[in-house]
Amino acid sequence: MPVGTVKVIDYGRGNLFSIESALRHIGLDAKFVSSPDDIMAPGPTILPGVGAFGDAMDALKSLEIVEAVRHFSRSGDPLLGICLGMQVLATKGEEFGEHDGLDIIKGRIVRLPDYNQASDTIRVPNVGWRRVTIAKPDAEIVATLDGGYFYFVHSYYLSVNDSDDVLATLPINGVEVAAAVRRENVVGCQFHPERSGACGLDFLKAAFAV
Repeated sequence: MPVGTVKVIDYGRGNLFSIESALRHIGLDAKFVSSPDDIMAPGPTILPGVGAFGDAMDALKSLEIVEAVRHFSRSGDPLLGICLGMQVLATKGEEFGEHDGLDIIKGRIVRLPDYNQASDTIRVPNVGWRRVTIAKPDAEIVATLDGGYFYFVHSYYLSVNDSDDVLATLPINGVEVAAAVRRENVVGCQFHPERSGACGLDFLKAAFAV
């Protein structure tokens, strides 16, 4: 893997052009990969995702790359899951029935709490720019989240088993929803850093130590 290259897993469920453009902005090249050998190769990697949990897992299974992603997550190299790519890191997903996830970060994908027409509630799906709340101020990557606004598009969120995995949260209708998580070398963000302007680019720089 050339220095300055980030692998982006292409399984037909990601906004690849936007991610490639964001990486270019911070001086990194994107290499799109979809085979087990390429995914397991050393080097920082992004697992993107848009759409529904079960469909995304079916796409990973159809390419026979589920075990490759799990294997890579134990390599020590950075793995960043974005939006649905973060959600499939979970153990189970409840969107349109129950589905097995990658089980890399222990937890379940559950529906956001309902909007109740009060002035301080958020409609579901949650779409728009939101400020997140820092949960782990000692985490180095968290400095890029402090005080910034990030772009979200989602109806479900990761309810983690271990609160120590949560880097930042977003208050939605009375629940502190995980906005960013980390377990060792694996980071997930519910927001889209590639669509979050300068704040998102700073987050990507920190994720890949640029």
